[in-house]
Amino acid sequence: MNVSTIPSVPGARHRKKRVGRGIGSGHGKTATRGQKGQRARTGSGKRPGFEGGRSPLIRRLPKRGFRQKATGRPERAEIINVEQLNRFNDGERVTPELLKARHLMNRASQAVKLLGDGTLTKRVTIVVHRASASATAKVQQAGGTVELIEK
Repeated sequence: MNVSTIPSVPGARHRKKRVGRGIGSGHGKTATRGQKGQRARTGSGKRPGFEGGRSPLIRRLPKRGFRQKATGRPERAEIINVEQLNRFNDGERVTPELLKARHLMNRASQAVKLLGDGTLTKRVTIVVHRASASATAKVQQAGGTVELIEK
């Protein structure tokens, strides 16, 4: 069975309402728009949030919070845990490019931070931008080293 062989349920699909196609259609003349007025015209209508001319809710509520400018926000680092390093071979040098190739991160150009979640059984050299103290200790305990990339 596939999608093309599933029968449709009677009454589940409705015909498109064809308006303005003559008197005999039942939706002729004013085409279900009533008599004159703003909603009978084509085009504009009212914008979202318009409340008939009174001060809209979005302007009545006070401003709150602070939004950093795009230039002032630090770049978010890609998180790698020491548990994930077990998929590499002993003595391997793990770089951001290699992490990208193994699908552990999305972009090799992004900053990488090593965190200490899990246990490490392989002796690897990991090259990252930042590393937590617990992650560094676990890598060194397994016989590996942590190299930091200077930005």
